[in-house]
Amino acid sequence: MSSLRLILADQLSHSISSLENLDLENDVVLICEVMSEATYVKHHKKKIAFLFSAMRSFAEELQAKNIKIIYIKLDDSHNTGNFTDEIQRALQSLKIDNIIVTEPGEYRVLSMMRSWHALFNVPVDILPDTRFLATHEYFAAWADGKKQLRMEFFYREMRRKYGILLEDNDKSGPPKPIGGEWNYDKENRKPPKSGLSSPQRISHKKSVIVKDVLSLVQQYFPDHFGTLEPFHFAVTRAQALLELDHFIDKLLPNFGDYQDAMVAGEPYLYHSLISSYLNAGLLLSLEICQKAEAAYHAGHAPLNAVEGFIRQILGWREYIRGIYWLLMPEYGERNSLNATTPLPAFYWSAETNMFCMREAISHTRDHAYSHHIQRLMITGNFALLAGLDVKEVQEWYLAVYSDAYEWVEMPNTLGMALFGDDGVVASKPYAASGKYIHRMSNYCKTCHYDPDVMIGETACPFNSLYWDFLVRHETTLRGNQRMPYVYSTWDKFTPEKQNSIRAQAALSLQKMKDGKL
Repeated sequence: MSSLRLILADQLSHSISSLENLDLENDVVLICEVMSEATYVKHHKKKIAFLFSAMRSFAEELQAKNIKIIYIKLDDSHNTGNFTDEIQRALQSLKIDNIIVTEPGEYRVLSMMRSWHALFNVPVDILPDTRFLATHEYFAAWADGKKQLRMEFFYREMRRKYGILLEDNDKSGPPKPIGGEWNYDKENRKPPKSGLSSPQRISHKKSVIVKDVLSLVQQYFPDHFGTLEPFHFAVTRAQALLELDHFIDKLLPNFGDYQDAMVAGEPYLYHSLISSYLNAGLLLSLEICQKAEAAYHAGHAPLNAVEGFIRQILGWREYIRGIYWLLMPEYGERNSLNATTPLPAFYWSAETNMFCMREAISHTRDHAYSHHIQRLMITGNFALLAGLDVKEVQEWYLAVYSDAYEWVEMPNTLGMALFGDDGVVASKPYAASGKYIHRMSNYCKTCHYDPDVMIGETACPFNSLYWDFLVRHETTLRGNQRMPYVYSTWDKFTPEKQNSIRAQAALSLQKMKDGKL
């Protein structure tokens, strides 16, 4: 029996389920660079270059194991440009009894795969992605009957399930967290101290593969967002492991304290930069968590840093994936705040007088990266306050970041940043005025706008937009159990002040539409 085994760009793991029990004599692995996947949103140049380079490198590793490979490069003359037609081409040239795939990270692609059996009259085995630590069944069982699906409680279950950061417990009863607390987030919100900068990061030597791919991307995707070089990405598992070890050794000890801090000219600070490698399959979740845990036990990194880092992977990442697959496809159509304002041009150009937005978007343009607070509390916060169209915002986040796939991007954007999913992911909107940005960054020091001013030419747009957002959605939000204090503050403003704030917000929105904000 001969199987055709399709490997996708985010499945570059030797332990992927679609490679299990592979028959070296009869099975063939198919890996394709297809135009449809590079352009269904106009992905960042660096993202395309990273994935194509990693795919080609992974194919070489498989060939070294004597695995039969069909590798379709983007510029191959017979490349049809999409998965379905490439499967068809392979079936025409090979005697294949069945197709084996690991489930993809996007519902769109899963629907495509489900059509192949009828289309090709060949069995299609869609296997679970066992690299994730919570199966769909496990998450659905956890979610069953709950009125609210809060990440914190799911995270605690995952800690128990995998025995991460737990006290040794010889007594009966449930295991307890090391240090007595499950979550040390309250210790991880320090503003940047003066002179805070990122330690030197790894820059990997460009292989022939990488150089070829960079030329290819420049030729075929010149109008896509972002700069292509300098290009420092790891493109093999060995390089990705170096990145992980570098983070654990050099950065993790300070990661907790400053994970929410933002500094002008410093896109990375103490963040790990491994999400692209994890989401593409070059690194695995459990090995990352265990290495971080070992750093704590060795006395190398403090508990608040290690717990905060592990929570992002064992908690948030697994939770977000669970939400996506539990609620799709209906989830993708939600827009509970009816946000429909077109995405302003400065999300692509970075041409705005708001220094924080210019900085975050410039980081995104130059690195295909910005850290989670920039994504949530700068670009996401502005999109929320301005009522930007949820579909356009989601497409932007999916296109511009090298770690973005729909399973992780959609719930984070629609649910966390935009509060557009009826409160499934977030218990309240992550809305903030300019004061938050001023407290957690040094961005405001050189900004055209003043975070302490509400009304006038120099008023920070986030200030009036914050209150205007709350008033626009008062019917929905005033009853939220986490919002009474905010609305009580609004109620204390005089009618004249309230009217002035809303007029200032209207002016800012008009400037945004006119390209003058």
